[in-house]
Amino acid sequence: MSGSSRCEVVIISGPSGAGKSTVVRRLLETCPLPLQLSVSATTRSPRLGERDGVDYHFVSHEEFCRRRAAGEFLEWKEVFGRGHLYGTLRSETTAGLAAGKWVILEIDVEGALAVLEQHPEAITIFVDPGSLGELERRLRGRGTESEESIQRRLAVARREMARKDRYRYEVINDAVDRAVREICDILLSHAGEPDATVRPQPS
Repeated sequence: MSGSSRCEVVIISGPSGAGKSTVVRRLLETCPLPLQLSVSATTRSPRLGERDGVDYHFVSHEEFCRRRAAGEFLEWKEVFGRGHLYGTLRSETTAGLAAGKWVILEIDVEGALAVLEQHPEAITIFVDPGSLGELERRLRGRGTESEESIQRRLAVARREMARKDRYRYEVINDAVDRAVREICDILLSHAGEPDATVRPQPS
């Protein structure tokens, strides 16, 4: 497919542990629309293997604040307890749309509501683990979270899941391939190309 002439802003949210990053990555690989992931800006240092401009735009705290004051962010937040700032640059969306891309924003619920104030036509999709019990099972299954961290993530998840009715679509991620197909079908329906198919996942 060469891509639809119509481009959209797509917001995908979901609690930590719902698998939204995996779903988004697979969606970018398999959905035939010209999708582009918005690269967030952050003040934290790059982790091993991360690349500036690909994983994040890494900026100093002063630069972040300057750009925030200049109105360059659609939304931003400070991660509690760590002091790192994260934000969605307005230029990521405008440049992507101008290039004929469907721009995907993988952001939290608060950020999504802020973006909707400026892009009320955005397609909003909430990736749901199915239940808080299932989410807790996944978090504990990682084996990397302390009990305090698990309880903190579950508390945030309760607040986020209570606001999922603010999203146009809800997708249960009980199987990644099925969730990816469902999201791709949603986007294709907005493109007016419902007969297109998801590309096979590379082996």
